[in-house]
Amino acid sequence: MLPQPKIAPSMLSSDFANLASEAKFMEQCGADWLHMDIMDGHYVPNLTIGAPVIKSLRKHTSMFLDCHLMVTNPLDYVDELVKAGASGFTFHVEVAQDNWRELVRRIKAGGMRAAVALKPGTPVEVVFPLVESAEPVDMVLVMTVEPGFGGQKFMPDMMTKVNTLRKKFPHLDIQVDGGLGPSTIQQAATAGANCIVAGSSVFGAQDPAGVISDLRNGVEGAQASLSFFK
Repeated sequence: MLPQPKIAPSMLSSDFANLASEAKFMEQCGADWLHMDIMDGHYVPNLTIGAPVIKSLRKHTSMFLDCHLMVTNPLDYVDELVKAGASGFTFHVEVAQDNWRELVRRIKAGGMRAAVALKPGTPVEVVFPLVESAEPVDMVLVMTVEPGFGGQKFMPDMMTKVNTLRKKFPHLDIQVDGGLGPSTIQQAATAGANCIVAGSSVFGAQDPAGVISDLRNGVEGAQASLSFFK
């Protein structure tokens, strides 16, 4: 069975002064997850949120908090995010070449889903061992923009990575993040992505629920036709 579509609005594009109400609104709009971008100002130039914000938001929602860590030392964040109530912990393979096994073990021991992300310039083969490990990651995030800022344009050439992963790992959750919306969902879904992060296209829409529905329909349509295996 193919993995279920999961639509995750990126809260980086929300109104941070009203994060709890924005989260509730996204749930009402049909979102599956809330994507939380944690940036340290070092691995990427931008500085966003940390465990205290996740802890505060957790008091107001039971939704899956999908935390994407764009940080230099992800191990330093595991315990605090467990305590804060994070649901998923995505680290970048580029900063975890030497300790990803320990990282995955600690993430899962804390009750979170473990995922690995790769930047546009990183070969997809680098993440194969993390999926094939005895204690594997639960998801691979293929960045379709350079990490660090919202509102960038979708990179269609990253779909080769997505399709390679889908053909090699048919049951894997494959996430895409960056420039996703109604105009790009077909490319991502046809390549094999089932977890869709969308920021500006959702929060900037007149009908956010309609956009979330369009993204889900795009994934479901591609899965029905098995287009990524052709």
